[in-house]
Formats: sequence, C-alpha cells, structure tokens
Amino acid sequence: MSEPVLGFSARSDVQDVLAHWRRWMESEKAVSPHTLSAYTADVAEFLRFLTEFHGGTPPSLNDLGDLKAADFRAWMSRLAMDGLVGASRARKLAAVRNLFRWLDRSGCLHNPAVATLATPKVKRPAPRPLTEIDADRLLEEAERDREEPWIGKRDRALFTLLYGCGLRISEALGLARKDAPLTDTLRVTGKGRKDRMIPVLPAVTEAVRAYIESCPFTLAPDGPLFVGTRGGRLNASVAQHQMQKLRALMGMPDSATPHALRHSFATHLLADGGDLRAIQDLLGHASLSTTQRYTDVENEQLMNVYRNAHPRARKG
Repeated sequence: MSEPVLGFSARSDVQDVLAHWRRWMESEKAVSPHTLSAYTADVAEFLRFLTEFHGGTPPSLNDLGDLKAADFRAWMSRLAMDGLVGASRARKLAAVRNLFRWLDRSGCLHNPAVATLATPKVKRPAPRPLTEIDADRLLEEAERDREEPWIGKRDRALFTLLYGCGLRISEALGLARKDAPLTDTLRVTGKGRKDRMIPVLPAVTEAVRAYIESCPFTLAPDGPLFVGTRGGRLNASVAQHQMQKLRALMGMPDSATPHALRHSFATHLLADGGDLRAIQDLLGHASLSTTQRYTDVENEQLMNVYRNAHPRARKG
C-alpha cells in the first residue's frame, strides 16, 4: 500500500488507476486545479468510507468492481447524516461517477451500479446581481482613494471588463497583454478550453487602455494583462479583497463580489430585452438551463416593482 495520490493508505492498484485518472482529467478534460483537487478529495473520502465499511481493509480494484448499489447508497446516507447539503452530496457523487465512467472506458472494470443512484436534489440559489446604479457607482469608486493611482485604474478596468463583457474572474485574469480588449471584439477561452467571441463596449476599451497607459510595469505581449504590485499576474484573491473593501465602503451586501458583476451583465441584458440564447453564448454556458436562472431573477425583480408600486398591491 502507498499514499502519494490520496494522502492515506490505499492498495497500489487503486493508487495506480487514480494517478492515471487524474492525468486524464488534467490533460484531456482540462479541468481546473480546483476541480481536480475537489474530485480527488471526494474520491478519497469515498474510499475511506469503504475502508471503514469493510472492517478497516482498503478496497482493491476488484472490490470496486464488485460494489453494489446498496454500497453507494450507504455512502450517500452517511454523507446526509453528516449534515452535507444536497449540493455537496451531488458534487461528491459526480466525482465518484466520473471515476467509474473512466474506469469503464479504460477497460479497468465495469460497474454499472453507481449509475443507478439518483442525484441528490440541489436547489441552486438565484444569482444576486447588482442594480445598474450600484454597478455604475462601484466602477467609479474602484478608481478612487488609492495611494497608487494605477491600481485604481487597474481595478476599474478589471471590474468594467467583468460587468461589460460578462467574464468569469478567471477568464479576465487569464488574458495576456496581446489579448487586451482594445478593439470591438474579444476572444475568451472559457471552461473546457472553449473559445467564444464577445463584443466589447467602448467603456471597457477606455478603462483597459487607461490602465495599460498608467501601469508602471512593462506588459509583455505574452505576459499577463492584469498584474499585481510586483508585476506578476494578478491573483483572484486580491481582486476579491478589493471588491470586499469597496462594498464595505459603499454599504453593499456580501453578495457584491466580482462574480456578481457577471451576474449583473446577464441580468441587465435580459431586462433590456436581450435574447436568452444570445446571452447563453456570451456567458459561455454549455446548457441553456443555466442561463435561464436569470429569468427567475428578472421575474422576481418585476414582482418586487409590482408589490411596491401598484396601488392594489400596497392596499393588500
């Protein structure tokens, strides 16, 4: 037994296939480091459960092939008893399913039992966008009260890009200097290394150009567009911290995060008559159902307007 992959003792044949599975996810599926880490931890937790379930003996590859649906259900029940919400249980099940599908395709083992389990119901919270007024105020405030003026311009450029183009924070921080949105379109590589073209508003171009001109570092064409105080690629945690300071200053809720600017982009487009499928393409959503969550936000906002403004609604 060894423990290089899982961090605890497991049989060598299991460790070996897990190493191959991780390499496959990283190279062929192009999952993010966060997803790779989370899936590995979820599988490790599942194997720990099996070890405990079978009297302290770590399962072999053959044992995994012999698992019954009842074994998987016992694990899911344990997670529920431990207090994990549906979303967490669903992700852990997805990780284990991913592993078993890969084992099947690779010819290592065939176990259809895991596919018979129902995915725990997940109630995804509705996106919480900023209002148009708050979004404008935040972009203006991002540039103020900085000891280093260029940092204020950087933050405004980054947040304007998130709001004006609907980018994920990872997509924006992954841009190279040569890919700076200084024309009317921007090519972005999103999840799964899928490219999409996004129109660029003049306000985005102006903010990015102002940042580049004020940046004290030489931005190499193949180097990062957004840099930190030492000239290296800007870390997402720094951008999140900057947003945290801004929302505290402006009295905004904790939901006002960099990702909320992406939510705001979609919600405001929808409110102004944007086509749902076009918004799906702009956001890079693989499924239209993901984009449709924004219609719930729009409907909720309309109902709030009705309740607050209609005479009969006020009278009850």
